[in-house]
Amino acid sequence: MAISLDRSLTALPDPSAPVRAPAPRSAPPPAPLNMPVQRLGHGPARGVRWPGRRTVLARLTAFGGALALAWFGIGQMLLVFGNETLTTLQILLLGIFSISFTWIALSTTQALAALFAPRTRDEGGPDTPPPGLCAILMPVYNEDPSATMGRLWAMAEGLAESGHAQGFEIFILSDSTNPAFWVQEAACHARLRQAMDGKIPVWYRRRPQNTGRKAGNLRDFVERWGARYDTMLVLDADSLMAPDTMVRMVRRMAAAPRLGILQTVPMQIGGQTLFARLQQFAGYVYGPLIARGVSAWQGLDGNYWGHNALIRVGAFARHCGLPDLPGRKPFGGHILSHDFVEAALMVRGGWQVRMDTDLGGSWEGSPPSLLDFTTRDRRWAQGNLQHLKVIGARGLALASRIHFGIGIGSYLMSPIWLALLVTGALLTTQSLIYEREYFSQPLQLFPDWPVFDARRMLWLFALSMGLLLLPKALGLLRMIASTQRRRHFGGAARIILGGMVEIVLSALFAPVLMLAQVRQVWEILSGRDSGWATQSREGGVMPWSEALLRYRWHVVAAVVPGTLLALFSPVTLIWLSPVLAGWFLAPVLARASGDERVGRFLGLL
Repeated sequence: MAISLDRSLTALPDPSAPVRAPAPRSAPPPAPLNMPVQRLGHGPARGVRWPGRRTVLARLTAFGGALALAWFGIGQMLLVFGNETLTTLQILLLGIFSISFTWIALSTTQALAALFAPRTRDEGGPDTPPPGLCAILMPVYNEDPSATMGRLWAMAEGLAESGHAQGFEIFILSDSTNPAFWVQEAACHARLRQAMDGKIPVWYRRRPQNTGRKAGNLRDFVERWGARYDTMLVLDADSLMAPDTMVRMVRRMAAAPRLGILQTVPMQIGGQTLFARLQQFAGYVYGPLIARGVSAWQGLDGNYWGHNALIRVGAFARHCGLPDLPGRKPFGGHILSHDFVEAALMVRGGWQVRMDTDLGGSWEGSPPSLLDFTTRDRRWAQGNLQHLKVIGARGLALASRIHFGIGIGSYLMSPIWLALLVTGALLTTQSLIYEREYFSQPLQLFPDWPVFDARRMLWLFALSMGLLLLPKALGLLRMIASTQRRRHFGGAARIILGGMVEIVLSALFAPVLMLAQVRQVWEILSGRDSGWATQSREGGVMPWSEALLRYRWHVVAAVVPGTLLALFSPVTLIWLSPVLAGWFLAPVLARASGDERVGRFLGLL
């Protein structure tokens, strides 16, 4: 059954309007469930679970293919230097290039692993035990109550109209710290409960202390009411799910007795700004292919993204109690990116964690601007780097360690990319300043001519760009090949044009985001904690004064080396022009990223 997106985004009536007296109980009777804290250094004995044939083939494609491409690329880079004895800078460049090229290759081969993704999933039959009671959990933290309750209202009405509401209960888990939000949440909850009276129960709880952030919020729910529910559907404040999707997820978990977490692939919706539409286009066009590849190689040892996922409550309580990490913040204390760790602990406990890419009907919001994205990304960066203390935990599956490694690497790649640029610039400077010594030995008859294969270097650069763009090209071809998707986007020409716009804008945004992540990593390694700020859901055009102030050093980083390269090495300037253009235009990009008019003008989804 379809769900109306317009309806879901419609705010509930004014909370100040008269409301019939709510039922005396805002939460169900206590049903406590013990959730012991897990020990990372002492894992339980985990039986060997051999992956299926398709999973093995997907892993060979993803990781074997990446290693093969890396071996080839590194060999070609060695040939670029020819017969020269490598200098310190050249050795450094080779090492950084090897890491970068391997990362690029992995991003491509993971997408190619989609060839081995499962086509269908079992949703049970007559012998499947009936699904138990499912709690739809909406954790909130100083969010707009009308918007969050409006989404819950749309989902609840959809379940009621489909005839499946009797298997679900809605639970709002508030961690809000602002008293103004408490009053609005209580009023909106009363109206939602009144609207759903006789259709589906709607409960509300607010924690006075926000211990453990979202992970602690869920833990409090499990320890107080976990025994009441068989499964829990965990959402974010901007999540939305179709009723048919929720019902199918519960059925699939009932048909798979060892399935602990079932993750969907949320698509981003509702964004009107340039930055939001850019992410939405990329998610709809390229996202499904990449998600299928990841789902294929991870198999039943999958990952969990913290929202839009169904969890078996008993298994979660038994295996996913998170410890505090030793040491001071930012690496110690509460685990920020709790979802990765919970999935790894669930797999360690012998349960399956799966991502079903065929479900559909799963949506979320997107950061409305470049600044909002980098603000949210700061917390993700700390959470992923914090996994350095978790990746070596006893008893984890290899796939779980790979998930941790990819998450950590996604943030370390920005400093590595910057180091690659700096090393290349130093090599260029060295070649301009120092004269080469062609006769290094006494009585030498023939000079030592330098051999630098510029043609091979250009070819290697083209290969790197091809690997980066291949998943995007495959995603565009997939959209064009489907009549339904092609019509949805307005035709093949519009899809191709949108792809070109996305590629150009992403190339400009990438160096700006790279510097932001370099700063994030530096702050984290310096001991600065990210805190827990309320996420921005609404866009806005940044004033020119703020844009120029925030991104002034980006402009300097473009103008100074750009001018020097134009004077002394114009060829190098051509190579670096995409990066320098992104830095130079950073104030313009930051301002335009939150502008709805620009988003509508470019016509992205």
